[in-house]
Amino acid sequence: MKKVLFLLCAAFLSAGLFTSCSGKKEAKISKRPITLRLSEVHAKGYPTSLADEEFARLVEEKTEGRVIIEVRTGGALSSNETDAIEALQCGDLAFTRVSLAPVAAFVPKLNALCLPYLYKSSEHMWKVLNGPIGQDMLNDLEASNSGLIGLCYYDSGARNFYLNKEIRSVSDMAGLRIRVQTNPMMVDMCECLGASGITGISPDAVYGEIQSGSIDGAENNWPTYQSMGDYKVADYYVLDQHTRVPEVLIASKKVMERVSPEDLALIKQAAKETCEFEIQKWKEREQSAEKTVRANGNKIIELSPSAYAEFQNAMQPLYEKYGSDYTSVVNAIKSTN
Repeated sequence: MKKVLFLLCAAFLSAGLFTSCSGKKEAKISKRPITLRLSEVHAKGYPTSLADEEFARLVEEKTEGRVIIEVRTGGALSSNETDAIEALQCGDLAFTRVSLAPVAAFVPKLNALCLPYLYKSSEHMWKVLNGPIGQDMLNDLEASNSGLIGLCYYDSGARNFYLNKEIRSVSDMAGLRIRVQTNPMMVDMCECLGASGITGISPDAVYGEIQSGSIDGAENNWPTYQSMGDYKVADYYVLDQHTRVPEVLIASKKVMERVSPEDLALIKQAAKETCEFEIQKWKEREQSAEKTVRANGNKIIELSPSAYAEFQNAMQPLYEKYGSDYTSVVNAIKSTN
């Protein structure tokens, strides 16, 4: 009888059905192909969705089919990014792609990467994110008690003001009502420029609010300005590039305990390899949106160096309020060449 029980236990262990016949709790690592789910709120074909699918392809290839990732786009698994993060913490989801902003709730130092007028260009931001500063931030996330593992960053472009009047200096912003994300720092940014940041307006309602005159404009990247139709009611697109908030691909620590250390290393490697892929897809999407807007006859305003410096200098109170705890990080970002 003892021999039969021993053989049954050995069979269950080899199948990965439970971890120990003694009842001792151990990390359960699957010995069979494992299917993991990735939640993406953007639609299929969006740059980050394409990168998610490339990530899944690479993981299956590198693990020789031991790990299969099922990508669900369009919010099919979680309708918003905050819920997706909570699902990762609970172990109900394996991966999600989210904006860096909500992740900063777990590692406040991440807020330093989101301050307005911080980066000189897209190239500057990527030198920061792919260098020691950005990678240390991912390591800090994994070392935190958040239950999250930061895998890599993705691009989401620069956010710019779009308005129904011409803007070429900070003084031109005085008194304007501008729709912003529901974020205190974004509201304060507008106040530093003499404008009012208006929250509580959903992206799909911006068009109507501008058209009715309730607001003077909004701010977002090229693809959103074009795809939501806002370019038809806000003629002026001001290339001030006030914020560049990267996206981040994250994994659940709980779920990753089911994966061998070797396969987890391969998953991390696959994620890093999708970064350049997503950046290229984002550039293509931006170029397409910009082409459509310019063909419509919109006025694209590029700030002079002195005007840009004026916008940047106006942020000093905001940096003191939101960045005083991360001065060393902010200075390191500014000095990155």
